[in-house]
Amino acid sequence: MLILSENQIRSLYTMKDAIKDLEEALHHYIEGKIYNPNRTFLAFPAQRASTIYMPSSMEPIGKSAVKVVSIFPNNPSQGKKTTQGVILLSSTENGDHLACMNASYLTRLRTGAISGVATKYLAKQNADTVAVIGCGAMAEEQLQAVLEVRAIKEILLYNRTKGKEEDFAKKIPGWGFKGTITIVEKADEAVSQADIIICATRSETPVFSGKALQPGTHINGVGSYLPHMQEIDEETLSKCSKIVVDSMEGVKEEAGDFIIPSKKGTWSFEQINGEIGQLATGQIVGRENEEEITFFKSVGIAYFDLTVAAAVYEKATSAGVGTNADI
Repeated sequence: MLILSENQIRSLYTMKDAIKDLEEALHHYIEGKIYNPNRTFLAFPAQRASTIYMPSSMEPIGKSAVKVVSIFPNNPSQGKKTTQGVILLSSTENGDHLACMNASYLTRLRTGAISGVATKYLAKQNADTVAVIGCGAMAEEQLQAVLEVRAIKEILLYNRTKGKEEDFAKKIPGWGFKGTITIVEKADEAVSQADIIICATRSETPVFSGKALQPGTHINGVGSYLPHMQEIDEETLSKCSKIVVDSMEGVKEEAGDFIIPSKKGTWSFEQINGEIGQLATGQIVGRENEEEITFFKSVGIAYFDLTVAAAVYEKATSAGVGTNADI
């Protein structure tokens, strides 16, 4: 079995690779060539934490995978990472377990990449200003994906806990960005100036007001992944002319942004236009004019992890990267 660390994965696989591979996987999914059963959650209420088990298989590549990811928000106080995960990659031809790899970075990468695909179809072509609401680890790959698909000139940063946005800002030039980086005091200040908004928080209450939205804005929401979490307010939902999700089944079970207003009777899941696979394959249309406000919501799908893990494995075996271990 090949063992791959985060640093080895980073040396092999880029955001550009992930966007391309995931868009191809979306076509396989629409063609019925991917098996993606429901994920299993184990909750640990005392720690406000959870561990998620996510299996999938993909016929065209002859691979299956299961990701195990643990999310423990109290870990930083103990000097540990909030999110820890591994992916076990196997062959569907002979059952061989091919690789075990760090999943924390790959999770962020694939989540960013799928937002990149959504941004490609839903954001204005001339979008050049992006607001980042929540400057934690997940936001890094979200921003990198947007930079990959649009010519961004200005980045606006907001974080509830002060200081994080300054650390985040220092990283951005290292990704090749040469535009303006501005730290703002209020989320609405960033939102009112943005063509694209990235929400990547663990908030249980909306992080900006829909009143601040300008016509033509596109929003990527990836932070609220449990039923009690809510980054997006109801006014924002009411202003959206197109809402696209990664998985209808997933958001109905996990996305508090939708579940909370649905339970109140002030919003309906029928207002969702469709899934990202339908968007990428042309079954539903993307942005149609400069005034539309659009929203992409992602809670994560197992075959996204399988896609990037299989691609990393191929690159690693070709390059001779990783540690082979007998188990």
